[in-house]
Amino acid sequence: MPTNEQRRKAAKRKLERQIERRAERARRRRQRLTIGAVVAVVVVIAAAVGIYLATRPSTSEAAPAAASGACQYVPDGQASRPVQSPDANPARTGTVNVTLQTSQGPIPLTLDRAQAPCAVNAVTSLAQQGFYNGTPCHRLTTGEGLKVLQCGDPTGSGSGGPGFRYAEEPPTNLAPSPQGQGASDYSRGLVAMAKTSQPDTTGSQFFLVYADSALPLQYTVVGRISTAGLAVLDKVAAAGSDNSNGDGDGKPKLPVQITQAQVQG
Repeated sequence: MPTNEQRRKAAKRKLERQIERRAERARRRRQRLTIGAVVAVVVVIAAAVGIYLATRPSTSEAAPAAASGACQYVPDGQASRPVQSPDANPARTGTVNVTLQTSQGPIPLTLDRAQAPCAVNAVTSLAQQGFYNGTPCHRLTTGEGLKVLQCGDPTGSGSGGPGFRYAEEPPTNLAPSPQGQGASDYSRGLVAMAKTSQPDTTGSQFFLVYADSALPLQYTVVGRISTAGLAVLDKVAAAGSDNSNGDGDGKPKLPVQITQAQVQG
């Protein structure tokens, strides 16, 4: 016959096993609930992704909007000179010749509408309205990796613009810069649009690349500089900058004034 002590120990062991079984059942219940919740979340996400993929425009569906020719010229601050906003539906083929008559000699440019229709349209519109006439090229950079003459601000301060801004049209055919670090090769002879550090801030300012430069692929390339124009830029670059913005960055020591921007069509 088991003693009272033995019976107490057996009852205690039985109770402990019951507690362990209940705890295990509770743990499994919680696990099932957790897994069920995770599965439910995954199902919701999958459904949302499926709806998005089913309803988002495909590349072919989005193309007609891009091909429609509409450019968004958004009002932005006070214009440095009063001008009309460009036509929102520019030509998208062919080239247009623009000659910058400057105090250091003519700088002929060939702008490519197919490459950047909105930017080329804006530049030619501003030129035709006389926006660039009598304006200085306010910045020359001569440092390693950035060799450009920047123009297009009637105030000469670097902060002036046409009173509107528009989205960048990044080039698709530039090689990576030999200098690396994710930069692209804005090579000698290119004309590109300046912008702020924020997106969709292209305006009237542009820069003329007189030697290969390394820049992020954010600046719209609008065309090329002629051989005669590059000779003018080489002369200006050889004189250097006044370093007013830092070493190798400032106003050109040989002042460059755009007396007239002529559009030849």
